[in-house]
Amino acid sequence: MSIAVPPSADTAREFEDLITQLQHATGAILAPRLLDERPLYGTTLFIAKCQLETRFGLFRAYIFQDIIDKHYIVALAHGDITGARTLYTRLHSSCITSETLRGCDCDCVQQLEGAFKVISEKGNGILFYLMQEGRGVGYVGKARDRMLVQASLDQISTFDAYAAMGLQKDHRNYDNISHICRLLDVTASFIVLTNNPDKVNALKAQGLEVAGTEALEFEPGPFNLAYLASKAAGGHILSRPHVTSVRRALPPEPVVPFRAHALPEARRFIYSASYFLPMKPVDNEILVTEAQFTELFQKKDALNRYTGGPRPVILGYKAIRQNRFLVTIDPAHLTHYKDDHPDDPVVDLLTTPYWFRVHVYYDIVTSQDFVVLTHGAPRIYEMPVVRLHSESLFNRFPLRHVENRDKLKQSVKHIIEYGVGALLLLHNDGRGAGFGAHATDRMMTDTNQAFSSDEAYRKLGVDYDSRDYDASILLLRHHIPNTKIQMVMNSPTSLVKKPEYAEALNRHKIEVEKWIFLED
Repeated sequence: MSIAVPPSADTAREFEDLITQLQHATGAILAPRLLDERPLYGTTLFIAKCQLETRFGLFRAYIFQDIIDKHYIVALAHGDITGARTLYTRLHSSCITSETLRGCDCDCVQQLEGAFKVISEKGNGILFYLMQEGRGVGYVGKARDRMLVQASLDQISTFDAYAAMGLQKDHRNYDNISHICRLLDVTASFIVLTNNPDKVNALKAQGLEVAGTEALEFEPGPFNLAYLASKAAGGHILSRPHVTSVRRALPPEPVVPFRAHALPEARRFIYSASYFLPMKPVDNEILVTEAQFTELFQKKDALNRYTGGPRPVILGYKAIRQNRFLVTIDPAHLTHYKDDHPDDPVVDLLTTPYWFRVHVYYDIVTSQDFVVLTHGAPRIYEMPVVRLHSESLFNRFPLRHVENRDKLKQSVKHIIEYGVGALLLLHNDGRGAGFGAHATDRMMTDTNQAFSSDEAYRKLGVDYDSRDYDASILLLRHHIPNTKIQMVMNSPTSLVKKPEYAEALNRHKIEVEKWIFLED
């Protein structure tokens, strides 16, 4: 019979020394000994840090990645996060449709910006941004939910759709939060900005102290009312879906669900879902048909009533292709006008979106999602306006300067004015090298380790452009009925610096009849 012998004091010290050599100290990110140190705790690896100037003040972004499922987590800190006794916090799951694509069928971007505002006003706080789209099921699962819900005309809820597809109502995991708190030396209690009790329970389960909660609730709109009602039924603390006077609105055309299948001409792509996205209009320019325009202004002096006076609700209009009109509204004046004239059809312009059809693909080669947005029904003689748009994850936040988001808005305007077009989203930051590369580039240039992004990329060991244009254009070709297009690019210089772009167009026999340069 053997008897366990406790380790000696010398052995214990040796073990502690080994751990010290292996493990970074608590809070190592805040005071690194070496610029190239990348602390790792649990499954959470520190990637980079940089400053972000937001509309709500300066935030410090700490970027992490889970080494198992590879998703990124961004901790956005404001004020003193190590000395404060209590921090306002939010666990926010990514939502590409509202935060990048201007969708108004959920409340995610309102909650995101609302949390930034509260944290800024309170002085100290931290927002955890987790890449857990669609309650953790990814964009493919989320898009299939949207397709099924729209096909039912909102008769089934998001949670019903998840159950029908064999999914739990929530697949998110918050274990990285406690790892990040250790790496940042955050020991304060939290006041959690949330409507979801599950998030509070997740923090408590990790041993983190929750001092209280504050709701982030906003008035529903016609396109997110059904979704918010389903969240309320699923346990979220929401009251407005039950008392609002807003009426639900449906997509402009029927949605027919389909089984996921490979594209015959490119079997790497699994066509997974298609549904309608109501997109927030650009520059308050509302798209209306000729019939809608006539109905608005058919009454005598109607136009003068809307455009005149000290608070005009309509600032102007212009006719565009296909007998359509863009009507420019003043949202603040129109909201005030609605209080006194709730039944006037002009108030519907407040919630009239641009309708895009979303097509979601899963690529078995790269294990990434591809998203194509189409507008209009192209005829054989038309030249669709096309944009390959690379996303910037940082531009999802309310920054003072959102150059990438502005380019998307300009691209959408070109598509809307022409009436037919497609936008393919390359949501892989850093010119295709990934968000980790982009964040490291930012850190290196912020700390003068590199004097330009080109130099940073050389030090990273990454090519100037790693995007897969062949795959993108192969997929885009599926949505273009002819070979002639109008292509939206940032500038002539960007085209010269990316010869792979033009080469891929030529290989797939797509002829660019007109280049639209956003920086002209």
